[in-house]
Amino acid sequence: MYRSHNCGELNASHINTEVTLSGWVQKSRDKGFMIWVDLRDRYGITQLIFDEERTSKDILEQAQKLGREFVIQVKGTVIERASKNPNIPTGDIEILVSELTILNEALLPPFTIEDKTDGGEDIRMKYRYLDIRRNPVKNNLIFRAKVTQEVRNFLSNNDFIEVETPYLIKSTPEGARDFVVPSRMNEGEFYALPQSPQTFKQLLMVGGMDKYFQIVKCFRDEDLRADRQPEFTQIDCEMAFVEQEDILNIFEGLTRHLLKEVNGVEVDKFPRMLYDDAMRLYGNDKPDIRFGMEFGELNAVAQHKDFGVFNNAELVVGIAVPGGNSYTRKEIDKLIDWVKRPQVGALGMVYSRCNDDGTFKSSVDKFYDQDDLAKWAEITGAKAGDLVCILSGDTNKVRAQLSALRMELAERLGLRDPKVFAPLWVIDFPLLELDEETGHYHAMHHPFTSPKPGQIELLDTNPGDVKANAYDLVLNGNEIGGGSIRIHDKATQAIMLKHLGFSEEDAKAQFGFLMDAFEYGAPPHGGLAFGLDRLVSILGGQETIRDFIAFPKNNSGRDVMIDAPAPIDDAQLKELNLKLDLQS
Repeated sequence: MYRSHNCGELNASHINTEVTLSGWVQKSRDKGFMIWVDLRDRYGITQLIFDEERTSKDILEQAQKLGREFVIQVKGTVIERASKNPNIPTGDIEILVSELTILNEALLPPFTIEDKTDGGEDIRMKYRYLDIRRNPVKNNLIFRAKVTQEVRNFLSNNDFIEVETPYLIKSTPEGARDFVVPSRMNEGEFYALPQSPQTFKQLLMVGGMDKYFQIVKCFRDEDLRADRQPEFTQIDCEMAFVEQEDILNIFEGLTRHLLKEVNGVEVDKFPRMLYDDAMRLYGNDKPDIRFGMEFGELNAVAQHKDFGVFNNAELVVGIAVPGGNSYTRKEIDKLIDWVKRPQVGALGMVYSRCNDDGTFKSSVDKFYDQDDLAKWAEITGAKAGDLVCILSGDTNKVRAQLSALRMELAERLGLRDPKVFAPLWVIDFPLLELDEETGHYHAMHHPFTSPKPGQIELLDTNPGDVKANAYDLVLNGNEIGGGSIRIHDKATQAIMLKHLGFSEEDAKAQFGFLMDAFEYGAPPHGGLAFGLDRLVSILGGQETIRDFIAFPKNNSGRDVMIDAPAPIDDAQLKELNLKLDLQS
């Protein structure tokens, strides 16, 4: 037996108990006649004591050789600690060691295994197995496990059946590039790794598994960022014989359950917002509603003067910054520089100060009088002491730019409290999105999303006006889940694929198996998938999903710890009938 107790459970009630502990040396303090060692495992830290009066000479000499991260086993007696530490659960006791076994020596780690380490992100990712020993990473992984367990509890208690679907599937167009896997047994043919189990969960509905879920890895070969990984985890769910309202209710319940059981937070309201309203009021389809700063559209009160910047714009829109009139001119100039960065892309920013005496001072006083500026304040909801920030340009671009500014200002103003949770359903998305470069429409969600009842005929006349029977669940400005009611009959699915540019032959080649299945009695069905990585990070009060993934990849999609991806040797290439043609 390597241990009778862990390093986080002993306390004063165990005094005079003989125990066996194992773990890693966090640090040691050698006073010559007495040595203290902090022994760490996943559960906590226990202090060990060796002294020349009560410890044999051999063991004392052994203890003097202990270095950081040595793996050791000790046997000894729990005694009262002379200098207690109220900051840890084991702070009232220590172990008087009678036996010491070094299980494994350790090199000096490349960074300190402490909460506040001296290691940068690159070195910690290279030695991720060491980073996991640190409390912040360890606790994030434990937190993730708790969230995952509560998801399983809730869904299982609501009669969902967990079913695994394949990883080696057929490549289908779902918006991002597939990761492909060559088949040795089928020369010149490839599997694809699933971007989602979409078609399989629909087939499970055809198969009569009316409530399905799985917690599943998905793969997308796309550009990365802090909240995106090439492999990610979904809580994938599907239900048969349901309408949109049924799905929204069950997954509101799941979200409430997680917030209560994991965070101890009760949330009553899950407001619903039309996609068009989200874009108009917040500039994006996943608005953070923990704070206000809603958009005010100013065309009617800003395009009647000789200011060409506004007159030539498709949209003039502003937000009121609470207390922003206190900003100095230098601070406002920095804001203007911020929106002009390439990542945001605005050409500039107009502003208007709302003075305490009810007057206004703007950067365009030459063109607009006090009555004009008062209307700007009224439409944006600005009060005395606020600052109105205004952008203009093409509607879609300027909304995205002002949305970025809104979030940046909220961050600076401390309005995005990670301990406050504001869920929101965004509904009635467009069914199709126009690709401005090609002029073709593509599915905003995926090709299997059902249009709103009665709107299928609009596909022939006004495809951009068709609304989808789709919904996203937003939490604190992040999309944590999304789904739709699915098409469940072959004729409608064929119409949808036709409008997405598929010929009959292409549709049959890509999705014939699904359309054939619809002819054998497919029930009405729909579902939703949560992004587990993002959900966990938000519940954990953070927004970087890498912090909650055991072995994440960097922004180049590389695992720097195992050095992947990596070349394969010529023998493997030959066996797979592959030949490399690398372009310089």
